[in-house]
Amino acid sequence: MLIRAETRNFALEKRSMKILYYIIYPIMYTLSLLPLSVHYFFSDLLYPLIFHLLRYRRKVVHKNLTESFPEKSRQEIREIEHRFYHFFCDYLVESIKLLTISKEEIRRRMVFKGTELLEQAIDNGQSCAVYLGHYCNWEWVTSLPLWITPKAKCGQIYHPLENAEFDKLFLKLRQRLGAVCIPMNDTLREIIRYRNEQQPIVIGYISDQVPHWRNIHHWCDFLNHDTPVLTGTERIVRKVNHAVFYFDVRCVKRGYYEVVTKPITNEPKSFPEFEITTRYFKMLEETIRREPAFWLWSHNRWKRSREEFDEKFTVVNGKVIPKESLNKH
Repeated sequence: MLIRAETRNFALEKRSMKILYYIIYPIMYTLSLLPLSVHYFFSDLLYPLIFHLLRYRRKVVHKNLTESFPEKSRQEIREIEHRFYHFFCDYLVESIKLLTISKEEIRRRMVFKGTELLEQAIDNGQSCAVYLGHYCNWEWVTSLPLWITPKAKCGQIYHPLENAEFDKLFLKLRQRLGAVCIPMNDTLREIIRYRNEQQPIVIGYISDQVPHWRNIHHWCDFLNHDTPVLTGTERIVRKVNHAVFYFDVRCVKRGYYEVVTKPITNEPKSFPEFEITTRYFKMLEETIRREPAFWLWSHNRWKRSREEFDEKFTVVNGKVIPKESLNKH
């Protein structure tokens, strides 16, 4: 009876989410047809709601900023907080606009520079991996296919949402300009498939998330924190010998971004282990320090500490093992 009730509840929840999707999607699509100037008007209205009324993750943002920039005054931190929330509201409305924005308009607003470096690698028979962070409008980076040779397939690694309907919505957003989304768990399998098909690829990796405890293999000094970092991207590029780049993004003015392609290496196997990851985080930190307000400070980036890791886990033959499981044996 309990299993039957749980099954019934799951079916009801799934049906409810589907109904919600079919309500929300037409509204989002209709809004996306409006000019961006109107979107920014809505963003300005949204800001006091998120910042003052809902106080969305205010404590997390403040903690992250004060710990990352101990040299800054309270007033400076406060100014960054306000600018971050203003930008966060812009990011939300800009992401909605992605549903219908024309190729011509997004090419004016998201300008890529140095893409000839990607094309040189492709012409030399080497696919490319591009590191980037949750900085400026990372959703608009999916317009990269409009800037490089059609010989290359552009894609990004993403984490599928549990809700199938809303996962479908985000796939529409991220794939409508020609890029493909590759589920995180299928990354290596898909890359090898493209290689076997002799299809050059340029794959974007947003690698500034918090790794799961069992995926912690390396720590970096990042924004004044001892930071556990994802190393899966490096393992993949070393295995398949992709040329490695970093997208240095900046906000030129409201609604206009510039992406500069910066090389890291064409020979990833020649680097010591974790050196590529460390270089990425140094480059990302330089980007953030230049204009702090445009990074995703609401993300609880430093919720895992080395002390807690050392207390609960140990590394055996390169694998992270809970000490509790060792004690049972």
